[in-house]
Amino acid sequence: MSELPRAVRIREVGPRDGFQNEPEVIATADKVRLIELLGATGLKRIEVTSFVRPDVIPQLADAEQVLDAVSLPEDVAVSVLIPNERGLERALAHRDRFQEINGFLSASETHNQENVGRAVSESLSGLERTFARARAEGLRCEGVISTSFGCPYEGHVPVERVLELALALAEAGCEEVAFGDTTGMANPLQVREFFAAAFEALPDVELTAHFHNTRGQGLANVLAALDTGVASFESSFGELGGCPVPPGATGNIATEDLVSMLHEMGLETGVDLGALIAASRAVQEVLGRTLGSHVLMAGPVEWR
Repeated sequence: MSELPRAVRIREVGPRDGFQNEPEVIATADKVRLIELLGATGLKRIEVTSFVRPDVIPQLADAEQVLDAVSLPEDVAVSVLIPNERGLERALAHRDRFQEINGFLSASETHNQENVGRAVSESLSGLERTFARARAEGLRCEGVISTSFGCPYEGHVPVERVLELALALAEAGCEEVAFGDTTGMANPLQVREFFAAAFEALPDVELTAHFHNTRGQGLANVLAALDTGVASFESSFGELGGCPVPPGATGNIATEDLVSMLHEMGLETGVDLGALIAASRAVQEVLGRTLGSHVLMAGPVEWR
């Protein structure tokens, strides 16, 4: 293995990616309380909500109310997911409440059609306009590419295709590009080869890995990404979340599992693991069911 990064940046996506995949709608007050618990853990990047159509994703219909009510430390970068220009217009009415936007598209045509009902080229054109407006407003932009490591409908997704989209997003003004293993199809060797190519193609862009634990390989893929120099990851407390399409594509890597592993390896995150576990216990209580996080169930490693 090559030398690993000494410090790792983590964006918590549970309040958006996690909550939107729950069958029930979580009360706004509970969302605000849980987000504030996350803000007290030392996490410096939190994706708070998404300005999607309320009739499509009712779980996030209270985006404005959550964004206005939540109180986070000044050093926490608040991001919101923006599906299109109309979503950005809604968000800009609350411009003083966040600093970053995330825009997304899929690397595969079929998944993009199933997810948002548009061709990839249409999504890219929309994002280019959205990012231009966001940058004019002084917002930091992240482009997210779903199905970067495989598509449940099309199977193999060529690396060249993913990197072509990533370059287009960078040219549109994205300082950061996240590569999503949307349905948990990646393996460690694939991840290592992918990011080696990505660093060569995108030397001036922050590269972020977003792994799902659908098939139990999430943390192994994190290690492979670290080995190539990736120092930015997205994860969800309690292992919440997944992908609305297709069925069964559940489970981001749990933030507490990620932080626990990194700390045991001697890597810095700036996160208080005990406070993070407490936040995951709180969301577990709100949902009334056992979550998939391993550290939440077993507790952190304690050397005696």
